[in-house]
Amino acid sequence: MPAITVDNPLVLPRLARPDATTATVRAVERVVPARTTMEGAGFLVHRPFPQGADLHATDPFLLLDQMGPVVYGPREAKGAPWHPHRGFETVTYLMDGEMVHHDSNGGGGTIGEGATQWMTAGAGILHDETPSERVYDSGGRFHGVQLWVNLPAAQKWVPPRYQLIEATELTLLASSDGGAFVRLIAGDLDGHAGPGSTYTPITYAHATLNPGAELQANWRPDFSAMVYVLGGQGYVGAENRPVRDQDLAVLGAGDAVTLRAADRIEGEGDTLEVLLLGGLPIREPIAHYGPFVMNTRAEIEQAIDDFNHGRMGTIPAVDLGSA
Repeated sequence: MPAITVDNPLVLPRLARPDATTATVRAVERVVPARTTMEGAGFLVHRPFPQGADLHATDPFLLLDQMGPVVYGPREAKGAPWHPHRGFETVTYLMDGEMVHHDSNGGGGTIGEGATQWMTAGAGILHDETPSERVYDSGGRFHGVQLWVNLPAAQKWVPPRYQLIEATELTLLASSDGGAFVRLIAGDLDGHAGPGSTYTPITYAHATLNPGAELQANWRPDFSAMVYVLGGQGYVGAENRPVRDQDLAVLGAGDAVTLRAADRIEGEGDTLEVLLLGGLPIREPIAHYGPFVMNTRAEIEQAIDDFNHGRMGTIPAVDLGSA
């Protein structure tokens, strides 16, 4: 899992340890094992929500898909052909492999290891995500995550936009004892800001914990909080709830989060790899149909009609063969 790494995390800014006398460490409300399903042109994903967890608990997030890890042979890699979105943002973070993005708004490019593609669908957009020609021809390891971030009603009609956040742009941090390495993609963590520009206030980070290492961080009390295990085993929350590969821990109220890696990690890696995510709940009605997330059924019907009549953009002529 290359993502972006550093030789010596001890040189990075440290996350402050929450004050043990005043901080309330969030307890685990529930642990949700991800379900395995197929997406796009037929690639496997591990999905903890929306099927496994109530969207009220994951608010403002709508969907989390872990793509891989998998090793593709030559010409085996698959992607997601052209499709529409409206009413939210898609965030694709790659740890291994390479993908190419195109959209009807002129955005896109190659997403390499450790990079993040942040697409605001807003009022509506068409896009695709496919393996790069190099990856398709040669094969190789692929591992990534796609997160859907909801938009409040007042911002569901914003113009589409695209951000490419390179691995070198991430904010790199270390735990107070240096045993954990954190890549902050978006939002604020203990006064440190990630590079992603968001409409909905969130915190989104990828952390690597060495065996036995602990990560503690102050967390906004008005934010939701979750820990998703990309790989490895460990413990989360005030009560040290056990978690392992593809588990999502949904946390309760508090102003601090804590997790610890198992002393011995089983599996293909020797570290605990997790996503830390949370945000300001929107608390609005959700009407969801496939790639559209709005507030009412009427808005969903309008989205379908707009897509069917070409009002969400057109596929560039050069890409019509992949539609």
